Amino acid sequence: MFKFDLNIFCKMFHLLNQGLFFFFFKAFTELQAKVIDTQQKVKLADIQIEQLNRTKKHAHLTDTEIMTLVDETNMYEGVGRMFILQSKEAIHNQLLEKQKIAEEKIKELEQKKSYLERSVKEAEDNIREMLMARRAQ
Repeated sequence: MFKFDLNIFCKMFHLLNQGLFFFFFKAFTELQAKVIDTQQKVKLADIQIEQLNRTKKHAHLTDTEIMTLVDETNMYEGVGRMFILQSKEAIHNQLLEKQKIAEEKIKELEQKKSYLERSVKEAEDNIREMLMARRAQ
């Protein structure tokens, strides 16, 4: 028959408990790394949104100034190290297109940022659940 030995049982339970600890520790560090990575991506998205807002504002202000000029005014567009003669209408259309593109990119980044923030929240909730489960044991 099988004889129950309390010392062996305690040692086995201790080893099992340590194994669970390492499992929880590994999962916790992976989740923590995911949270940090996602937070960095959110900050990067914020920086890109700010830069696009500045670009959009700059294009709008430039367009506003250009529209006050007479239609026959010679305008030059900087291209690399040279300038190209352009019509007022062509410059106006380019600036409107620049604003439109910036607005589209801002919307994309806002959606990406929203997704990343939800991802961070889920990862943080998973960490909390894991810690609560560990404390309950």
